[in-house]
Amino acid sequence: MRHIWRWFGPIDKVSVRDAAQAGAEGIVSALHHVPTGTAWTFEEIRKRQDEVRAGGLEWELVESIPVSESIKTMTGDWKAHVEAWKESLRQLAKAGISTVCYNFMPVLDWTRTDLRWETPSGARAMRFDLVDFVAFDLHVLQRWNATQDYPQDLVETATKRFAEMTGDKIAMLSRNIGAGLPGSADGYSIDELRTALARYEGIGVEKLRNNLIDFLSEVVPVADELDMRLCAHGDDPPWPLLGLPRILSTEQDYVTVLDAVDRPANGVTFCTGSLGVRPDNDLPAMVRRLAPRIHFAHLRNVRRETPGFPCSFFEDQHLDGNTDMIAVIAALVAEERRRKAEGRRDDSIFMRPDHGQEILEDLTRGAQPGYPAIGRLKGLAELRGIEQTLTHPAYGLA
Repeated sequence: MRHIWRWFGPIDKVSVRDAAQAGAEGIVSALHHVPTGTAWTFEEIRKRQDEVRAGGLEWELVESIPVSESIKTMTGDWKAHVEAWKESLRQLAKAGISTVCYNFMPVLDWTRTDLRWETPSGARAMRFDLVDFVAFDLHVLQRWNATQDYPQDLVETATKRFAEMTGDKIAMLSRNIGAGLPGSADGYSIDELRTALARYEGIGVEKLRNNLIDFLSEVVPVADELDMRLCAHGDDPPWPLLGLPRILSTEQDYVTVLDAVDRPANGVTFCTGSLGVRPDNDLPAMVRRLAPRIHFAHLRNVRRETPGFPCSFFEDQHLDGNTDMIAVIAALVAEERRRKAEGRRDDSIFMRPDHGQEILEDLTRGAQPGYPAIGRLKGLAELRGIEQTLTHPAYGLA
């Protein structure tokens, strides 16, 4: 696999040189400062490439060109935003960048209640506490009819939890849940979040899925012409939140979208952390079946703390948690071998060590939550060790 490292630009407290020393072979980044719905220019792309090169690596993959809420709801200036998205692809292709990860999650990107939860070892990890989340929904956001989305015992537990929360706890919970895309300055106040949710009234799963398919019908042909690859990141967590529909939470969700726009450029960002939160997702089997369309792999592990789903969970160390990471990597390695035999140019799959626990000096660095230096270095070293073992001639997968 091609080992890359997410970098949020000059504001990132983990530098490109840090990434190179950690063993990364390339960088995945984005122009977070460009307003959503605006086309990326060649000049801004080139500037980011130069910033990455100054640290000794190359900008190889985009994560992500934001998909506006107007596009997701197909309201307002959505057509202009789609054209800007296409133009961004053209300018990226001109600069030699050929793979773009994106997501279609409405309103909220990945959602956590704790960004630096302390584990028993003293490391810090991101966590989703279901009771805290329901308490926020019912008593802070005060979403109309929210109680109907949860079983009565959970409503009662969340109500009791909320009664015990301090003002600081409520404020932190609101900030964490209302955060925008990683690396961006966007975010929602409570009133702004209510307004954003109101845009989705009347938009259910089928409508949102059809909007994604319509969007892909517009941008995938452009990507094909440019010999680019687009890869959709799954829902995180993979279930409805705040009454919002989710459409990329299972294998069948992906199959439906891939079949609807059945072209090579329409692909998958296979995130083991997002998909692994659902106990009904068999990740190694999913990799094997979706393999030809996987353009990017996010490898991280989660530990489910309560049964079923929705559930509470935290981001465990890369080789711990509920996901059989060795089996997942074996399936990716097998797909790379198949692609090489087939003569595909993309026979090496992009992979990044996704997220990581804050350990050692990470605890005082203050990097982007989920993106520490040493925690990701540790994860990358572990994942690379598995891959090198599985591709060694002695084990028959080379």
